[in-house]
Amino acid sequence: MPRGDGRLSHSLDPVHPGPQDECGVFGVWARGEDVAKLTYFGLYALQHRGQEAAGIAVSDGTGVVVYKDLGLVAQVFDESTLSSLRGHIAVGHARYSTTGASTWENAQPTLRATPPGPDGRSAATTIALAHNGNLVNTSELARKVAELGLHDDETSDTALVTSLLAARPDLSVEAAALELLPTLQGAFSFVFMDEDTLYAARDAHGVRPLVLGRIERGWVVASETAALETVGASFVREVEPGELLSIGEDGLRSSRFASPDPKGCLFEYVYLARPDTTISGRNMYSARVAMGRALSRQLPVEADVVIAVPESGIPAAIGYAEESGIPYRVGLVKNAYVGRTFIQPSQSIRQLGIRLKLNPLREVVRGKRVIMVDDSIVRGNTQRAQVRLLREAGAIAVHVRISSPPVKWPCFYGIDFATRAELIANGLDVEGIRQSVGADSLDYLSLDALVAATEQPKTRLCRACFDGIYPIPLPADDLIGKHVLEGVQRRVEPLAPNGALVRP
Repeated sequence: MPRGDGRLSHSLDPVHPGPQDECGVFGVWARGEDVAKLTYFGLYALQHRGQEAAGIAVSDGTGVVVYKDLGLVAQVFDESTLSSLRGHIAVGHARYSTTGASTWENAQPTLRATPPGPDGRSAATTIALAHNGNLVNTSELARKVAELGLHDDETSDTALVTSLLAARPDLSVEAAALELLPTLQGAFSFVFMDEDTLYAARDAHGVRPLVLGRIERGWVVASETAALETVGASFVREVEPGELLSIGEDGLRSSRFASPDPKGCLFEYVYLARPDTTISGRNMYSARVAMGRALSRQLPVEADVVIAVPESGIPAAIGYAEESGIPYRVGLVKNAYVGRTFIQPSQSIRQLGIRLKLNPLREVVRGKRVIMVDDSIVRGNTQRAQVRLLREAGAIAVHVRISSPPVKWPCFYGIDFATRAELIANGLDVEGIRQSVGADSLDYLSLDALVAATEQPKTRLCRACFDGIYPIPLPADDLIGKHVLEGVQRRVEPLAPNGALVRP
């Protein structure tokens, strides 16, 4: 059973309470490898993409099992658990909920078994699926699942997709996927498996990253190249938008289910992806340093020191310092051991706010004019607290510089932003935001400069959170959102005997 009552307590996260992470997916097909441990370390490398739940599915060719729970990867798995997950195929997931509540039932990979074949004799197939992204036709998919008489207690778009994949016993999993994938609207990077084959698929726009790697005895797919390097896999290529990969005993096979129309997420370059990850040939660290350089040129200001909001603001702050000639120093120290927690702070501790995670170095900022570089402002509460900390530490001026444009629109493609009403840039202009956070000056990087730093054509990027132009059409307001499936009464269908769901 899940820990406690299965409910995840949201932690106090004063450093980055705004643009939350999304999800990380990982898959491996390899003979003679400990695929569960490879997946564990792959998920460890992707932990920044999701901290609410983690899970691993494995197959030894005869059955698929899933182990999952709420919590960080290292909290969910231990040596004995991983040793019990044996096979040659594995799929893993690190979750931040973007559709469906943070419950054990919504943890991934999701698991479904097909009914027996139409002849009544062919064996059922078990499917385990992990998803990074967010679908926008979830309500339509839910109707299809209901029409088929399939019910479950999960409230995520991932569960719907898995149910629909398993609903075609007359087709192979690959054929069922090629039929289903073109009907899905939104962003998805799927890694899924049956007893014998590993699959990977990416939506036609390639909104979320997904890469293919090679190890000595097999293949690896992952959300980011950093995860490939962690497990010793060599980068082969990105999974193409609109492509389905099938990996089995006969090697790798590629199929096309949609014409590619690339619209990669621009916010991956700003914040989401690790700095040592490469997307579309562009290293994230180099892109973020370029953002800082451009920011320095935009609105120069006299100052004594450049500091970063750790960790995400560091590359841009380094770029800003290099371009401006103002020295870069560590001015804010983050407590690396204060992560997401199941322990809620008392009211007195909560009032300490940002000090639980971030403290100023007084020796660096006292008596100085400080430029503080961060990647984004969402609600403004974080920057307001940071400016106050720096002034209390003796800074005589605090100039805030943001290495992205104002975030004015929510994301419906896999990032859990605040609602539009909560976005500070939606109600205030730059001067109003400056006054709200208490800075001496404030400047955002322009959209054109941000795009230039990615070295990608503007037309190949999704910029919706900055300019409100959504490349994938959205349904009516009442048919979209994180909790669109909540409140639906469902019953649990038993799994076929060749697929077991192993509960912690």
